[in-house]
Amino acid sequence: MHVDDFIQRKRSSWERLGTLLDRAGASLAALSAEEIQELGRLYRQASSDLALARRDFPRHQVSRYLNGLVARGYGAIYRDNDGHGGKLGAFFLLNLPRTFRATWAFTLAAFLMFLLPAIAAFALTYRDPTLASALVPGAEQVIADVRSGTEWWQRINADGRSLSSAEIMTNNIGVAVRAFAGGITFGVYTLIVLANNGLLLGVVAGAAQRFGFAANLWGFMAAHSVVELSVIFIAGGAGLQLGWALLHPGLLARRAALVLAARRAVLLLLGCVPLLVIAGVIEAFISPSALPLAVKLLVALGSGLALYTYLLGAGRI
Repeated sequence: MHVDDFIQRKRSSWERLGTLLDRAGASLAALSAEEIQELGRLYRQASSDLALARRDFPRHQVSRYLNGLVARGYGAIYRDNDGHGGKLGAFFLLNLPRTFRATWAFTLAAFLMFLLPAIAAFALTYRDPTLASALVPGAEQVIADVRSGTEWWQRINADGRSLSSAEIMTNNIGVAVRAFAGGITFGVYTLIVLANNGLLLGVVAGAAQRFGFAANLWGFMAAHSVVELSVIFIAGGAGLQLGWALLHPGLLARRAALVLAARRAVLLLLGCVPLLVIAGVIEAFISPSALPLAVKLLVALGSGLALYTYLLGAGRI
C-alpha cells in the first residue's frame, strides 16, 4: 500500500479521534457514553494503524503523527483510573514523564543548541580572554573577577541564603519561561536564549580554566547544575515544539498542530517549576557552602540520577 493511499483511507477516523480527545479535555466525563465507546474503538484502530505505519512507513511523518495521537488517546483513556491519588499524582507520576519521553528529541535539540555555543565560547575565551566581550556583551567584569580570583557567589551568603534562594528561583524560572515562550517566534527566540546562556557559561568556564580558577568555579556549580541545566533544556525543548508545529504541522492544520504542541509544552513547563525550586535551594544553600567538592559532586550525581530515573522510568506500563 502506498503511503498516500493509507493516509487517504484512514485520515477521517484519525481526525475524529483527535476531535473527541479535544472535547474530552481533562476528563472523559465531558463525553457521552456513545462517544466514549467511539473513542475506545478509534483508539484501538489508531494503535493498529500506528503498528502498520511503523512497519511500512517508519521514516514518514505519518508515523510521528500517529505516535502522538495514540499517546494522547492512551493518556485520556487511562488517566481517570490510574490509581495514583488524583490529578496531581497523575500529572507527576504519569503525564509529565510520558510527555518528556515522547518529546525527547526536542529536549536533545535544545541541549545541543546550548552545548555547541558553550564549547565554542570556552575554546575562544581560553585562547584569548579579550574575545569574551565580543561573545557576551558586558563580560569584562566577569573576566576581571575570574582573573582576580573573586568568588562572587559568596555574596549569596552575605545577602542571606533564604532571600538569595528566592531570587535564584525567580531568575531560573524566568530563563525557562523565556526559552518556552520563544517558540511562538517559530523557535528563533528560543534558540537565541539557549545559545546566549551557552555562550555565557562557555566564557566563564574558559576564563576560569585560563586563569587557574576552574576548581573554584566547578566547586560552586557542580551541586546544582545538573538539575538546573536539565530544566532549561526541557523548557527550551518545549519552546522548540511550538516552533516546529508552526513550521511543520504535518497532517494537521497549523492551528491544530500548534494547539497539540502547546498542550505538551505547557505540561513540560509546569513540571519544570518544582524542579527549578529544588535547583534554587541547592544553589543557595549547598553550592556556595564550604562543603568538600566530593560532597557537592555526590549531590550532583544523586540529583541527576533521581531526576532521570524519574523522567525515563515513571509512568511505564
